[in-house]
Amino acid sequence: MTVARENPQQGRDAMGLGLAALNRLAGSKLIDRAGLRKPVEDLVSSATRAGFQAAGTANRTFKATTRLGKPARLEKAPDSGLFDLEPTDEQQMIVETVDEFAAEQLRPTAAQADDKLAPPDGLLDRAAELGVTQIGIPDELGGVGSERSVVTNALVAESLAHGDMGLAVAVLAPSAVSNALVQWGDADQQATYVPAFAGEHVPAAALALQERTPLFDPFAPKTRAKRTPNGYRLDGVKSLVPRGADAELFIVSADLEGRGPALFIVEGATAGVSVEAEPAMGLRSAATTKLVLSDVTLPAGALLGGGSREVFADVVRLSRIGWAALACGTGKAVLDYVIPYVNEREAFGEPISHRQGVAFQVSDIAIELESMRLTMLRAASRAEQGRPYAREVALARKLATDKGMQIGSAGVQLLGGHGYTKEHPVERWYRDLRAIGAVDGIVLL
Repeated sequence: MTVARENPQQGRDAMGLGLAALNRLAGSKLIDRAGLRKPVEDLVSSATRAGFQAAGTANRTFKATTRLGKPARLEKAPDSGLFDLEPTDEQQMIVETVDEFAAEQLRPTAAQADDKLAPPDGLLDRAAELGVTQIGIPDELGGVGSERSVVTNALVAESLAHGDMGLAVAVLAPSAVSNALVQWGDADQQATYVPAFAGEHVPAAALALQERTPLFDPFAPKTRAKRTPNGYRLDGVKSLVPRGADAELFIVSADLEGRGPALFIVEGATAGVSVEAEPAMGLRSAATTKLVLSDVTLPAGALLGGGSREVFADVVRLSRIGWAALACGTGKAVLDYVIPYVNEREAFGEPISHRQGVAFQVSDIAIELESMRLTMLRAASRAEQGRPYAREVALARKLATDKGMQIGSAGVQLLGGHGYTKEHPVERWYRDLRAIGAVDGIVLL
């Protein structure tokens, strides 16, 4: 199904007609006779809330609320000369808070969200209260950041994915856009867009690099950008865009004629922008869509990072660290689930964990998970200190792709027939882990 971006007045008119019909239904005596009073009242209440939220989204316009003399950047983290994995007190507090949120809010709703292909109502608003996006925004723009926090962001992504990777992607998608704007946006771009991400109602937003092409290479996008007298024109299709139907802002990669891969800021209400539902094997709770760009006209100020290839490479690398962190979180969820299962499940009068074939598989998960995590954190640490980190990213991605998939498969195998059913979450974790080596973009640390 294709969803075109309607103008705000059309959206308000349609919403008003729908709510009027529901209110007339609520006033009918027939529903009392049928015993449907309470369900209908709940429906009206829910629709009213959703309607006002939709109207707010449609009416949002991004305007500069302040003037910046120069872009606001986060300072590089200090280089201590040591590779220290011990989190700071602040990081530990953040991780504990996110762990609790993931356990209480993400894990219990993950199966239902996977079936419905969308996050539960209100979940993302509750996630926004954690302040995930504000960590990477300088205080000049309304955030709480003072220095680059790639390691902290990696720890947050890991903790969220321990609850559910698909919902973690939905939660982290807006911060990918705000992080990119803080890191590479100019003063006008920052003043126009970043304050919204530090406010009470964080906009749905997405970093769209992925395309549906065999052997996709993020450095050779099929989406095209051509110069026009007043800016640029984009044509192409992006794939696996989280919450694309709700998104108000996109950062899109395209091949800029004569320059190579570049990044563009695209508002969701721009003419020529539409989305189509695109459910995938995994990450189903992230409500993934195709983003269709048909003769989309953008102003000259829409180009992010000046079209620099170095900026584009950093976006890809930081995204891949994010996916490695997600793999670590979901891999830890698999390990934490299979250990009590193999200790409690009995066969031939004893726990199956007493069998070497089972015990060795569990220990292999723990060993590979530790190597994944150490490599991922090393890449994140070097990135936030401004040191070269391309090699570490390549190693982290390779380990997360290969070993993450093995961990997911072993989790299913260790549960036997149960692992293949939806009664247990390991089949969902396996499907999610398959995305690690296939997806670029979406998250950005």
